[in-house]
Order: sequence, then C-alpha cells, then structure tokens
Amino acid sequence: MTATGTLRTVVVADDLLARAGLAALLSAEPGCRVVGQTPADDDLAAVLDAAAADAVVWDLGRDPADALARLAALDRAEPVLALLADGEAAADALAAGAHGAVPRGASPKIVVAAARAIADGLIAIHPSCGGVIPVKPGESPPPVAEPLSEREAEVLSLVAEGLANKEIAARLRISEHTVRFHVRALLGKLGTQNRTEAVVRALRLGLITL
Repeated sequence: MTATGTLRTVVVADDLLARAGLAALLSAEPGCRVVGQTPADDDLAAVLDAAAADAVVWDLGRDPADALARLAALDRAEPVLALLADGEAAADALAAGAHGAVPRGASPKIVVAAARAIADGLIAIHPSCGGVIPVKPGESPPPVAEPLSEREAEVLSLVAEGLANKEIAARLRISEHTVRFHVRALLGKLGTQNRTEAVVRALRLGLITL
C-alpha cells in the first residue's frame, strides 16, 4: 500500500455490534477497504492470513485487560491501531505491540488517517492518548522547503480532518478559490503531489496531530 493507495484493514472487536458498526463506518471512508472482521479469538490468525491487510483496527473494548493480553501474544507483521475507551491505556497498548492508539469515539476519518499512518511505518497516538510520535525511531524526515503560513497550517489541519474545499472555505470564511490556492501552496512546500501525501508527510514532520 502507498500513501495514495487503498488501505486494506481488518477490524477486530469481541462485541459483534461494535465490530459490525466499526466495519461499516470504515468501509464508507474513501480509500479504505475492510477486508476482514473477527473477534480476538482462535480464528484471528486465520482471518489475518486470508486478508493480507495493511493494518489492523482493534477495538479493545471498555475493559481492555484480556484484549491487551491477546494483543501481546499476537505474533504478526500487520501493524495494529488500538481503539481505547481510556486514553491512559495507550502506554499499555503500545507495550503490548500496538503501533497507534485513538479513542473509541474518534471519527472514522481520524481512525483511517491513523491506520494509514501506522501502515506507512509511523507510530500514531491521538492527542487525548498522549500526543503523536511522528516518525520511526532514529528517522529524521527532511524539513519542509519553506515554513507554512498560519493560514496554510489551518487549511492543512482541516484537510487532515477529511474536509473538502467547500467545507474548508465555510469553516474559515474564505472563498473556495482561496482554499485551492492555499492547498497548492502547502503541497508545494511539503513536496507532495496530493492531499493524502501531504497529511502523511505532515504527520511525519509533527506539523499536525490526529
């Protein structure tokens, strides 16, 4: 998977309704395909083998102790994004092998952005779970060619939320033409070809948080 390709995800949750609801929400997001659903039981490895997923989105539930134990015992290459009822459990989730953590109530756009980030080799932690670690250990991404202006940074944050130009224009009370101008400018400064690449690179540089 590339920054612009389809993100293949497997949804893991012991609660059937939570699992089905999460899968439906993620499937509705552009660029995200749910290729498997399963509880965290003995069939988990088989589902992952069949799915060939880029990332696993794992709802640890309201009492994550058992799920954390199963996560720690999981020996897989697929990165795991943990959905947490309590942000303080983020450290435990990372210690158990997760590559990212977001609240269970996060929007589907946030979940997909975090899942895409971990699929690209990052560690992504929602601010409510302790902030974002934007790059792999030991990796220092090259800086932007030119610092973003305050308005460009605002536009970038809204792009990261998945807003279209019309929605950004309404939020910032500017014209769509001006939004397009700022998007082109920030793409140039970040050295990226499209909005998705810009969000991934901005995460790497720590310019935005999820």
